Amino acid sequence: MRIGQFFSIPGLLVGTLFLAVSLTPSLIPRSDIVQGVISGFSFACGYGVGVFLCWLWRYLELPLPAERSARWWRWGAAALSLLIALGFLLQASKWQDSVRAAMGMELVSGVRPLTVAVIAALVFLLLLGIARLFRRLFYWLSRKLEHRIPRRISLLLGLVAAIALFWTIIDDVLLTSALHFVDSAYQKLDARIAPDMPPPKDPHKPGGADSLVRWQDMGHQGRRYLALGPTAAQIGAVTGSAKQPIRVYVGLNAADTPQQRAQLALDELKRVGGFERKVLVLITPTGTGWVDPGGINSVEYLHRGDIASVAAQYSYLPSPIALMTENAYGLETAQALFQAIYGYWHRLPKTTRPKLYLFGLSLGALNSDRSFDFYDIINDPFDGALWTGPPFRSDTWRDVTAHRDPGSPAWLPRFRGGGIVRFGNQFGGYDKGTVPWSHFRIAYLQHASDPIVFFEPQALYRKPAWMDPPRGPDVSNDLQWYPVVTMLQLAADMHAGIAPMGYGHSYAPKDYVRAWRALTQPGGWSDADIQRLDAALLKYNER
Repeated sequence: MRIGQFFSIPGLLVGTLFLAVSLTPSLIPRSDIVQGVISGFSFACGYGVGVFLCWLWRYLELPLPAERSARWWRWGAAALSLLIALGFLLQASKWQDSVRAAMGMELVSGVRPLTVAVIAALVFLLLLGIARLFRRLFYWLSRKLEHRIPRRISLLLGLVAAIALFWTIIDDVLLTSALHFVDSAYQKLDARIAPDMPPPKDPHKPGGADSLVRWQDMGHQGRRYLALGPTAAQIGAVTGSAKQPIRVYVGLNAADTPQQRAQLALDELKRVGGFERKVLVLITPTGTGWVDPGGINSVEYLHRGDIASVAAQYSYLPSPIALMTENAYGLETAQALFQAIYGYWHRLPKTTRPKLYLFGLSLGALNSDRSFDFYDIINDPFDGALWTGPPFRSDTWRDVTAHRDPGSPAWLPRFRGGGIVRFGNQFGGYDKGTVPWSHFRIAYLQHASDPIVFFEPQALYRKPAWMDPPRGPDVSNDLQWYPVVTMLQLAADMHAGIAPMGYGHSYAPKDYVRAWRALTQPGGWSDADIQRLDAALLKYNER
């Protein structure tokens, strides 16, 4: 059997190089299955590059080797490809361990080369089969047309028609069916009421008998948010004395429009006395409606329960799917809630109203950032915002990072001395400003190993700035940039990462404690008190 009859030798050689570098580390440790999928996609991309280069060589009518030497060249290239693949597969375990070591994880006994190779081969063959099916369709359509129109026009129209047909199948059949399935599954989960989460017995509480929002209309994540918060007794066990924190949540089914849900949230917050507390946090949840417990529990403890928080659900789908399908709806909800809460808050007397802060994680951070216009608040700004793990599409984050002060790294920037915006991670950073932090403050909490933050499509063709030295302490020194492949690795990291708490896109309660403490400056906390709080939150988080 001649290899060249079934595969392009240049394609196999370049594809093997892509596969080899795909085995090198990225931001997040990878399982064998995920590694195999990444390697398969990388192999397919490299194969396509090799095929294109071979076509270009022939198109330019450059000299080709004689048949006898070409046969030896083909077998030599195949053997070289095999040696490269084996050599890099045997190094994959060491590279994965370099990422795990940076995150304090247990080292793996080994990445199973055979598992990775088989999965990569299956993914490559699947993609190759789809590509060849597309080529056959393209040629078939072109031949049908060339009897009626000039050949080059028939080729162009055949290509356009093949792309349109493939896109219709992918978008209208495969993606639509998958989205309908996911939507149905998450809708049922959102509607399910866990047996251990009955409505509050206190009629005054949100979801109780006197509440403006029915318990069944809170949504799955809303009910968890209201039911699992710390009590005044639990907070008081750490702080000495405490109030019961106020939490308000309006589910997706509570009203028909974002504006109606926002008004409902405002009315409920006024009913339970939320504006009578010292601190008010306006939360934009993630796509599923989830509010990170560590993010809100920590600030409730820091302020000894004298705090209220309010959130409104805009989706029950995971953030990546919500970003694709309901991006505008999430933004509309965030803007409506901000306008309702801020509009009422800024009319209150400045001496008695609570301090107002915004909070969002991941997609919530993106929509929270876009929920207001600086020109609308400049005469009476709220007190600040904590945006955690902001997606790479976040406008303010991108602008601040791009215009950071010289000498500050992209993974922990300093912007204009830190007068308004400051960045921190699991190792601190909020005290790094060279000028005093203003009364209006924006704090970013981000890990250097968070792919949601540091993915960028431009990694396809250029090295990201966060890879320049010095690197973040939780990023492997073995991570290198490779065209195309690095972008595929980072894309996989966003959806299939296994980072432990305190790394990647998993933010630990103690990370939030430092961020909220720096942002809101609660009084009466010593460093020893903070350590005791860290232990209490960790125990609470493990329940």
